[in-house]
Amino acid sequence: MWVTPEEVVLKNALKLWVTDRSNDYFLLQHRRGHGETGGKITGLLVGALDTVLDSNARVAPFRLVLHVPGCQVSWVIASGVTLEEVQKHWKWLDQNILPYMAVFENKEDAASFVQGKVKGLIAEEVLGGQAAGEDDPARFREDLARFEQRFGLPQREKLVTHYSCCCWKGRVPRQGSLYLTTNHIAFYSFLLGKEVKLLVPWADVTQLERVSVGLLTDVIRVYTRRRQRDFSMFLNVDEVMNLMCQLADIALRRLLDSGGLTLDQSLQDSTNITKRLLEEESLRQYVLSLFGLPRSERLQEVMSCSIWTAHARCHTPGTLYTTDGYLCFSSREEGQCKLIIPLKEMLSIEKADSTSVLPNPVIISLRCKRAFQLIDLSQRDELVEKMRERLRDLHWKQAMIHGHEQRKKSTISSTPYYTFCYDTVQSDDEDSSVISDKALRHMVLADTFHPSQSDSPDETRNPERVKERLWEDHFTEFGRGVHMFHTDKIHKLVVLGIPESLRGELWLSFSDACSSLAAHQNYYTDLVEKSRGQTSIATEEIERDLHRSLPEHPAFQNDTGISALRRVLRAYAYRNPTIGYCQSMNILASVMLLYTKEEEAFWLLATVCERMLPDYFNRRVIGAQVDQSVFEELIRERLPELAEHIPDLSPLASVSLTWFLTLFLSVLSFRSALCVLDCFFYHGIRSIFQIGLAVLEANAAELCACTDDGQALMILSSFLDQVTHEDETHMCADARATQHVNITTLIADAHEKFGSLTVKHVEMLRCRHRIQVLQAHEDTTKDNVLRLVNPEVSVSQEHLSDLYDLFKTEHFINLYWGDGAGCSSVPVSSSTDRYFVDRAQFKSLYELLTPWLCGTHTDTVAQRTFTLLDQDQDNQINFSEFTRWIDIVYCEELNEKIRLLYRLHIPPAMTDHEEDSSPMKSPILSTSRPLYVNLPNGERRSYEEQLQQMLQDLSTGKKKDEKILPYMNQREFIQFCKTFYSMFQGDPDEAELFQAIGMVASLVLQIGEARHRRHSSSGQEEVHAPNTVISGESADVSQVEDDWSVSFEQILASLLTEQVLVNFLDRPVDLSAKIGSAKMRQYQERAGLLMIS
Repeated sequence: MWVTPEEVVLKNALKLWVTDRSNDYFLLQHRRGHGETGGKITGLLVGALDTVLDSNARVAPFRLVLHVPGCQVSWVIASGVTLEEVQKHWKWLDQNILPYMAVFENKEDAASFVQGKVKGLIAEEVLGGQAAGEDDPARFREDLARFEQRFGLPQREKLVTHYSCCCWKGRVPRQGSLYLTTNHIAFYSFLLGKEVKLLVPWADVTQLERVSVGLLTDVIRVYTRRRQRDFSMFLNVDEVMNLMCQLADIALRRLLDSGGLTLDQSLQDSTNITKRLLEEESLRQYVLSLFGLPRSERLQEVMSCSIWTAHARCHTPGTLYTTDGYLCFSSREEGQCKLIIPLKEMLSIEKADSTSVLPNPVIISLRCKRAFQLIDLSQRDELVEKMRERLRDLHWKQAMIHGHEQRKKSTISSTPYYTFCYDTVQSDDEDSSVISDKALRHMVLADTFHPSQSDSPDETRNPERVKERLWEDHFTEFGRGVHMFHTDKIHKLVVLGIPESLRGELWLSFSDACSSLAAHQNYYTDLVEKSRGQTSIATEEIERDLHRSLPEHPAFQNDTGISALRRVLRAYAYRNPTIGYCQSMNILASVMLLYTKEEEAFWLLATVCERMLPDYFNRRVIGAQVDQSVFEELIRERLPELAEHIPDLSPLASVSLTWFLTLFLSVLSFRSALCVLDCFFYHGIRSIFQIGLAVLEANAAELCACTDDGQALMILSSFLDQVTHEDETHMCADARATQHVNITTLIADAHEKFGSLTVKHVEMLRCRHRIQVLQAHEDTTKDNVLRLVNPEVSVSQEHLSDLYDLFKTEHFINLYWGDGAGCSSVPVSSSTDRYFVDRAQFKSLYELLTPWLCGTHTDTVAQRTFTLLDQDQDNQINFSEFTRWIDIVYCEELNEKIRLLYRLHIPPAMTDHEEDSSPMKSPILSTSRPLYVNLPNGERRSYEEQLQQMLQDLSTGKKKDEKILPYMNQREFIQFCKTFYSMFQGDPDEAELFQAIGMVASLVLQIGEARHRRHSSSGQEEVHAPNTVISGESADVSQVEDDWSVSFEQILASLLTEQVLVNFLDRPVDLSAKIGSAKMRQYQERAGLLMIS
């Protein structure tokens, strides 16, 4: 291949390169030691040197060099794996370049001309290849050539990046190259004549971990179900680890049953994945989590800048992020200062005059008459132009949707909490009496649903008024709404507790749910009407859990609160059928309804489920399990003493699943849990991790002294019962007798001790632990499948497990390189139908596992076997059907094996219109030979007498529930014999087997003819039992009698008369050896076939 011209000094290069051909301007060389009969040690040393130095010469031992006469420097312009490859380039140079070289008088001009031509050829190749989208196409093209030559995988295997590293085998390091593709992690090394190749599918990776081994502190350990491998000596270990985690995560989401996990559209086609795309996606996920943006937002611009913060009276440096619908700012230290501006709140973005004090300033004006100043924008003009374009598009869309209606004055509820907008709408289960919304607000909720305020007004209302004044002062200084500055001061206010009158407003602002509410006017009303009267599994579960939602709270002890909760949950289930309804959603929605209107509560719930807790409420609550696993690692990081005393942290982490799903609402008192919710809406999931760690840290001493898991759980449960709000402490009569923990103190301690936990770190851990959770679910799925299949077959559990792996790998190979390449595995409802193979995939498995290879006839037999197994005729078979075939050919008795072969040659497996695709000729059958059988006692009996006796024995031992098979006609029988002939080829007893099957065929033909004659003379018709069977191939039969037929019993009895045939069919075959061989050959053979096709 052509390579980017690279300077070499021939004087030194001649020590390692040998010139084969030369002319005035070009040299054709090969690497010293390559292809030479002598100098073996030289070749080994040169090869090892090439590998250690990551030289291209190891993969491309031939090269073309541009050498201008009189010039001390030359240039490598092409390299190749084979001599023929570089000779092709040599010929092209000789015909197209060499004749014009004499025109140049200047040596430099001649060299530049050739280099320009070579770069042009490379550019043409890059445009149509994988390197087109890479940052350094020429370098990537060389890496791709090495990868393809070393591993020989199909071109659909998309290489993402390449690193030089060291792979450890015990204490022995091997320097080589690590290739990361969309489907595999591959490593290649050549050292002192020994070549090492590793190819590990991402689907087999169960865990990725950074560990320390001896003096090496940055080792990446890759775990599979069978072993582990260590890789080290990376220049940037963080980059490699992040890319490996991303690729494994994407592959598992795409290939395994991810339980409803969403995969971004840009990553669903694996052939489009590049290193740059992965880096952009990683940054996008971080930005979405940091600012709590909708998951559909696309990251547009990222640039450094400073923003004027009036409260600090200075410009705060940080990073500006823009998406489709938001402009966001974060200070350099995460969490110090944060700002979110929805585009729909913007009026304009303008450039101001630049000065030495305010370089490249931009002014952003909002509808609420606030403005923000940004400076130090390196690409100010580009940013302003793109933002203006998005604003124009947004305003046009709003005008199209809303016409010329005035924007709503406010989307925030200014009414007291416990307000339900749709209380006047009558539900199917409500009483016919209607309560007005005004009366409900001021009479029922304020007086009836919150009696605690009237019990002790002096103690509870004054603190509320103090908090309200503090927040009003904060609003004056920092702004109000979504676009207020998020600083340390607002965090302190949140820790103290949000006032009851402001809780709903601030929840909506912190979560940005109010933006969704403003953008979807009347959306909730329409959903309520559409979901009314709908029935589904989700609605049934909702009805079952309605009365379990805060049952102790007065608001949900009557039809008013229950009906509002029903409408919110049903509307969301209708909006998002993928999630539908999940337990704990009712608890979250009920609390939201206490502080917001129904429509606001609906959008809060949608924001929590889709933005703040993504993948929490899907079919398998994968997101919550991932965070549970992340929490376990955080315990080891932040509480090492506790982790040292309790090596198995899974019981403690399992307790946290309820904490994450219900945000502590189910384990803390109501007032205390509200404070946790305040922190959650402000900080996101990070606050739940911090509070969980604080709970464990507060009980670390008692937990370390525990003797069993039950005791530890009791300690945590008792501690959480003691966590109270200051209002509850005042109201508690025995407050002094019981030691209480103030929730405000607990939250403050959590932030002080674990505040260094960042969103970026949490997202990194999530990506890594999602691999473990998905693989754990895959193991559970496999166990369930094997448990269902095991009673139906006689194959051992160990063999079933290996067969499942082979079957799954074949399914994945099709997704890697076959017709399903680039697509995702489609989830199915049945656990046994998780993976399928089509006709071509089954043929590959058949050739690997069948005990009876039939030479050129194997393909035909495999096709018929697939048709027989495909009972529902959807051109796919599942693992259960596959194992039934394995069970028959390896574990069943002789009669069942012959029954299978019989069924392969009658409909539906063998059809009347089927053509013979194999080149094997049909056997010549004789019907005029004397038919006798020699019995063990020396007696000689005719085949007819022996057959009659065997038929009687077969009819006596026949099972009652065994289905009667249809008769076989002459054409089908000839194909049946043809299959037997092909099975015997190459067998040590081939001659005897051929003679035996000839005897059986002659006997069966006589039986069929005799039956035909009886049928013709008597005119009586025999009854054929209906059943589904396999049809066979066409054959050259000169005379076929339509009424010629034989039964399965007659063929079986005839075969049993030949002991050599019985021995052949009953010969034991080692299934373990077959499976072991199949594992070794599966990848190479399938890759080779797919490359040819």
